[in-house]
Amino acid sequence: MRYRTGLLLALSVLALAAGPAAAQTLYKSEHYRLQLVTVAKGLEHPWSLAFLPGGRMLVTERPGRLRIVGRDGTLSPPVAGVPRVYARGQGGLLDVILDTDFAANRVIYLSYSEPGDGGGGTAIARAVLKDNALSKLKVIFRQVPKSDGGRHFGSRLVIARDGTLFATVGERGERKRAQDPRVNRGQVVRIHRDGRIPKDNPFVGKAGYRPEIWSYGHRNPQGAALHPTTGKLWTVEHGARGGDEINIPRPGRNYGWPVISYGRHYWGGKIGEGTHKAGMEQPVHYWDPSIAPSGMAFYTGDKYPRWKGNVFIGALRFQLLSRLVLKGEKVIKEERLFDELGERIRDVRQGPDGYLYMLTDSGEGAVLRIEPVAP
Repeated sequence: MRYRTGLLLALSVLALAAGPAAAQTLYKSEHYRLQLVTVAKGLEHPWSLAFLPGGRMLVTERPGRLRIVGRDGTLSPPVAGVPRVYARGQGGLLDVILDTDFAANRVIYLSYSEPGDGGGGTAIARAVLKDNALSKLKVIFRQVPKSDGGRHFGSRLVIARDGTLFATVGERGERKRAQDPRVNRGQVVRIHRDGRIPKDNPFVGKAGYRPEIWSYGHRNPQGAALHPTTGKLWTVEHGARGGDEINIPRPGRNYGWPVISYGRHYWGGKIGEGTHKAGMEQPVHYWDPSIAPSGMAFYTGDKYPRWKGNVFIGALRFQLLSRLVLKGEKVIKEERLFDELGERIRDVRQGPDGYLYMLTDSGEGAVLRIEPVAP
């Protein structure tokens, strides 16, 4: 009897000790109660993630490392063969995506700030991933020219339905050059996956324009995704003090920076000529004050049925995930999630399992999975 009493007491103490530690913070949204599950941690300023077949994922760390995250959350040693990066300010190893034929060819694409004459510039490389190393690395795009400083590299990559590759390029803090199509500043560019220029790009053969340009007049687009129904490219870009924008970049169009903007300079001064000008496009949506957007994903899964068709955008300044409800190409509602977390959200992606995943941008960054909790 004494033995049974002691055993029951010990089990009760263990249960009390384990209870609070096992408790999960719940976050309320309009439609769901949510929990955040830590998939991996200990990442240094993670910037992008891509899902590998079999449940693993690739994660970039801005200082210049590429990691493979195991199904159990363990981090591989840095993948060998990653190109040297210009790790200054916002620069470093940035986006990563898989080729559409990855299962057969093992090709991935990396965007990064590349060092060279004049400083650094956005570059895109393709390489073959085998085990924990890259081989056959080839640079297929380089921002022209490079420049000093650590601002505004852009760098999101998206493969279009026709197989071409879109990439966003920031204006490197050189505002006026975003209106100069002779250089790569503040643009969406479109290339073939081997680096060739598509013949149907809008400025091919036009004097004074770089042929890789798809659209220009952008500031610093750090989110991009294809609309799941229309297949159109959507982007989200940083404004200055206000004026963060969502755009649907159309071929050959000018999106206005820095001639028009819904923001103001950081010191409070007026930007350009106002909010409208003939020949310059209007955003689909803008934020004022700025949320500092990074990462973008349309939700198409079944884990959160009432979110289907919504677009999700990470926010660095306000440290939250923005959920936008769309009607056609208009934003009709916004819900702000996870601001209690106190973490800069650098990227958001839908996984093959139908869950949304986020990256927190810090020296001890993490991969987080968003899970609904039954009422």
